[in-house]
Amino acid sequence: MIKITKKSKKRIIRISIFFFAISSFSALLIYAFSKNMVYFYTPSQVIEKEAPLEKFIRVGGMVKKGSVLRSNNNLKISFKIYDLEQQINVMYEGILPDLFAEGQGVVMTGRLINSNTFIADEVLAKHDENYMPPEVADMMKDANGELYKK
Repeated sequence: MIKITKKSKKRIIRISIFFFAISSFSALLIYAFSKNMVYFYTPSQVIEKEAPLEKFIRVGGMVKKGSVLRSNNNLKISFKIYDLEQQINVMYEGILPDLFAEGQGVVMTGRLINSNTFIADEVLAKHDENYMPPEVADMMKDANGELYKK
């Protein structure tokens, strides 16, 4: 029979507390990261209902020419973004980036209120005429890997 001394009992308790603390910390860290992740979706994925409703997500695409409508008495703006196949409506209230323009790529963070309308909290536009957000560039490539321009 194995005899457990006071010294070995204390050591077992310390090791158990250490592993419990590490496990608890790891579980909290994983939970926090999973709640703060923001997933990117294209307009086609939104229309096909792959994107969750009322969750904080990112949506990106090209601003459709002729779709930008500005309110006269406040900062509300609505426009459409598209990819190669689908388009969705976007509503935003605030000051748009200086480089926001029709026919340019944008990535927005916000929430979907239905399968075709996105409420943006933040709008990010391209940096210069040669830049397009990587997510939008990947989405806009055709079957040959060439950038599609509408």
